[in-house]
Amino acid sequence: MIMKKYLGLFIFILIVAGCSSSEVTKTNTSDESNIVDPQIRKQKALEHVVNGSIAESKGDYSQAINEFNIALDYDTGAGICYSLAKNYYTVNKLGSALKFAKMSVQLDTTNSEYKLLLADIFIEAREIDSAAVVLEKILATDSTDVGTYYKLAGIYENSRPLEAIKIYNKLTEIIGLDWNVLLRVAELYEKLGFKDKAAESVEGLLEIDPSNVALQKLAIDFYIRNGYNDKALNMVDELISVMPDDIEAREKRAQIFIIQNDWDKASKEFKYIIEKPDVPLESKISIGATYFAKSFSDSTTLPVAKEFFELIDKDTSYWQVKLYLGAIALNEGNDSLAIENFKYVTENASWHVESWVRLGGLYFDNRRYEDAEIIMRKAIELFPNEFAVNLILGLSLAQQNKTLESKDYLKKAVELNPSDVNALSAYGFTLSQLNESDEAIEYLNRALKIDPNNVSVIGQLGLLYNNLNMMAESDSLYELALQIDSQNALINNNYAYSLSERNLQLDRALQMIEIAMAADSSNSSYLDTYGWIYFKLGNYNKAYYYIQKAIGVDGEGNAELLEHLGDVLYMLDRKEEAIDYWEKALKLDSANESLKKKISTGII
Repeated sequence: MIMKKYLGLFIFILIVAGCSSSEVTKTNTSDESNIVDPQIRKQKALEHVVNGSIAESKGDYSQAINEFNIALDYDTGAGICYSLAKNYYTVNKLGSALKFAKMSVQLDTTNSEYKLLLADIFIEAREIDSAAVVLEKILATDSTDVGTYYKLAGIYENSRPLEAIKIYNKLTEIIGLDWNVLLRVAELYEKLGFKDKAAESVEGLLEIDPSNVALQKLAIDFYIRNGYNDKALNMVDELISVMPDDIEAREKRAQIFIIQNDWDKASKEFKYIIEKPDVPLESKISIGATYFAKSFSDSTTLPVAKEFFELIDKDTSYWQVKLYLGAIALNEGNDSLAIENFKYVTENASWHVESWVRLGGLYFDNRRYEDAEIIMRKAIELFPNEFAVNLILGLSLAQQNKTLESKDYLKKAVELNPSDVNALSAYGFTLSQLNESDEAIEYLNRALKIDPNNVSVIGQLGLLYNNLNMMAESDSLYELALQIDSQNALINNNYAYSLSERNLQLDRALQMIEIAMAADSSNSSYLDTYGWIYFKLGNYNKAYYYIQKAIGVDGEGNAELLEHLGDVLYMLDRKEEAIDYWEKALKLDSANESLKKKISTGII
């Protein structure tokens, strides 16, 4: 039965002669190849061709190649060369495939199938010009070969797109308007920047099947991509009038509105989409995210983003929705709601490091340092090498006067990001608190090298030099900071206090502290400085008023404030009260020798 199946094909193959083979090692080791009788040789060749074809049909290409090569020893022909080329091509041995394909075409110049295989091998070998020559020869003998036109146009698309368009137009003349041809022409014209020509092809597609919804959407996409927004909008409006529940069409209409910068109209389409239960959650989140991203340049879209995510949140408990709601609440200044949402994310998507950072940062910014410490200690277990986690934990500890412990985390933050000015300055400040002054100066100077005009760092370094009694260096830095930002409250306060301690430029110091007070009149440090300058100026009543007000803000937990109030009371001749405050201060600062002397002598 197998012989009957293949007999007709191989009789045709064997009538073509002229191909020789030495390409592979053959298993035919007998003397049969020396047979002289032509009929016997043809019979032997046919047997091996059949065997090769059977092996090929089974996917045993190595055996097929072997059989076809043996067949060539008996009776060479173009068909056998073609079979060898085809099998070599299948196993990706392009050199051998190309050799036998060329031979098959040389032996039979009229067979288009042989030429097509040769062209395919040239294409696979990236010899595009050679492939084109072969295909053009086919068309020279058969100008109606549609498949060859397609293939030739396809290989020209990248290298000779205009030539590809000509071929596709020729195809249109032969077969009439065709979806695939017009689509390829439209894409090529679009790629070349010939928008009007591309539009003609798209409109040609619509002529073929004007009621085809998929085609209409394809045309809408084309119009949107190429700036034909009015055409796109008209078409999508017509589509929605017929199919009002078509989500994709509504999304396209929203897209057009966004291109036209009409976010309000777009929001109505998107709201319709979000309210549909069968729309994937990811798509809904993407819509909300688009409006949230836009809110950074247009704040009017933030309420829309909020509305979208609140709608989505009604039907899901997905953490990503809470993440966006937290970010929106943060932007609106609703820290408590932001904390609630970010906390949800940390509990339900603990791997999401940004939510931990946002939550810890919010606690820190709201001066909830203990809460910040608690959440960041959990975060540090999950993300020990995350810069922001180490930084926030270190800062939170520092704010609770856990200075020694904060040092390790701030040091790690600096190691993780040695160019971050905030980390460098925070670590430098912590080192100064631990009296590691040389290292503190080193890290603060590193921060200044990165950001020479950073007033905060300049001020920290000025304060450090002040505490080291290096007054020239301190004053120079304070003056530099004021040149950069003359209204900086902290710099004005610290420099004013430093001057007052040395009884220098008291009138100027008073002006500086008034700048600080204008910025924050309830700051206990500023109130104390204000009172202390008045003390130095001899205005003890005003000094008493402001220092007592500072204690009212800060409580009686600050030794320096208590000592200052004691000094003022002493000058107001309220010596017993003065001693009481000095004693309170000494309980908080037991190593203060100046206080001990005041208490023991009863005088300043």
